[in-house]
Amino acid sequence: MSLDPVFIRFSGVNELETTFLFGLFTAISMAVVIQLSDKRGLIKVLVDSGWPLLAAGVLMLGSSTGLVFAIKNTSVVNTFVILSTIPAVAVLFSWIFLRERVSKQTMFAIIGVIIGIGVVVSGSSAGGASSLYGDLLAMFAVVVLALMLTLLRKFPDVSRMGAVGVGGFLVAVVMFFFTEPSTFSMNTWLIMGVMGLLTAPFGRVLSMVATRYATATEVSMTLMLETVLAPIWAYLFFTEVPGANSLAGGAIILITIVAYTLHLTREEG
Repeated sequence: MSLDPVFIRFSGVNELETTFLFGLFTAISMAVVIQLSDKRGLIKVLVDSGWPLLAAGVLMLGSSTGLVFAIKNTSVVNTFVILSTIPAVAVLFSWIFLRERVSKQTMFAIIGVIIGIGVVVSGSSAGGASSLYGDLLAMFAVVVLALMLTLLRKFPDVSRMGAVGVGGFLVAVVMFFFTEPSTFSMNTWLIMGVMGLLTAPFGRVLSMVATRYATATEVSMTLMLETVLAPIWAYLFFTEVPGANSLAGGAIILITIVAYTLHLTREEG
């Protein structure tokens, strides 16, 4: 998933058009995979998952749109530093909606994350309205994605691939009214095809399916690699150098999340 910004920046079209293509190809890839891999078939999988699947799809509509718009309007570093806060936000929502107990260590982690985001956003506010707008969209994507993860935690039998596919379908339908696909170049179709058919949807599905075979803590630790790899790709492809506030805020968030995750690992052990 750390490669998403590379495809989005090279798409050659605006935010609405990029989001449309992302949703379209994601819906296609997930529909094909479900039909081939699940003996129930696509329609039965969707029906069996019920209303939580549609709710998860709507939430993914929000998170995907927020992600694409954030990458188009702020730095890759800022986007992924903010996205790294998803585990802490998801824990907060689990406490609010699922009444799961929140430890003192969790509350400290949430406070640390909030401080880190504040440092990152403070640098963007000095850099102009566009960068701040992008940071706010990344924060919106975090909130919506954390709500989606909380929903799937409540309803573990909902098809993860189905949720991603329905989300992609809704993205494509909504964004279609703001785009003119006939004007897209072949280069745009190919770049977004690779992202929408392969890297983006399967990265998200694998991260969801991983929780069935590894602890949530282990999965969260692995996903932190995104925050490290995405800025590396941004530097290699776009020579994008992170600002001091992004580095300082990112360090606060990463140290907080890593320390909290290691704490959870010791508890699970």
